[in-house]
Amino acid sequence: MTIVKQYYSALLISLIISILSISTAFSQIEILYENPNFSKSIFVLTTTKGYVHKDAIPAGKNLIKKLGKSNNFEVYHSKNPESIESIDFMNFDAIVFLCTTLNIFNENQQEIFKSFIQSGKGFVGIHSAADTEYDWSWYGNLVGAYFVSHPKGTPKASIQTSLEDSFFTSHLNQRWEIEDEWYNYDFKNANIIPLLYLDETTYEGGKNGSYHPIAWYHEFDGGRSFYTGMGHAKSTYEDSRFQKLLLKGILYAME
Repeated sequence: MTIVKQYYSALLISLIISILSISTAFSQIEILYENPNFSKSIFVLTTTKGYVHKDAIPAGKNLIKKLGKSNNFEVYHSKNPESIESIDFMNFDAIVFLCTTLNIFNENQQEIFKSFIQSGKGFVGIHSAADTEYDWSWYGNLVGAYFVSHPKGTPKASIQTSLEDSFFTSHLNQRWEIEDEWYNYDFKNANIIPLLYLDETTYEGGKNGSYHPIAWYHEFDGGRSFYTGMGHAKSTYEDSRFQKLLLKGILYAME
């Protein structure tokens, strides 16, 4: 009987810990904008295991909240990766990785996220979403590239706009300038469709040469992916050109 009691006591403790863990994860979900009349919703994740973008993350959350409110989609947020286990994650139409860093998911969370994309949902990666999950090749192919390095500071650079897809780029000039932190990449997916190219002759520290996409999109493993390398500087989120680009990326991911 003692062994039986010990077994059930251990089982009860394990159950209580699991319930508390789920409750904690659920309680960390923040409603940025909610409207039951809207049929679309996105989940913004800001988990960081490395560098924390202390200015960019709140600026990005605020911008995405405004985009949801003015474009008829709900916005939920968490910095806890366990949140995707504690809610019906499949009810969302897209997930946004807002300046995430390093390995943020355990194996179970990876499978949930992978199933989400494979079910036809969308992904939006902002800036250091490319500095995330280096040990998971599937994720690298989803994003399209991994971060390698960046020059010091947030220099002004010239961007060449691809006009081949008017949905994403119709609001942009063919060439334009902006200050931000410019990533160099190790590209992992040859099927990405570049929207913007960095002109490395207009700033110092570029390592990708003449082929240096800084925003792109593509279909992947049943779902859709949009990525922008811009998003380190708080001022980027205040730039109307970036705001419209990000909105179009989110709308594409939610299709």
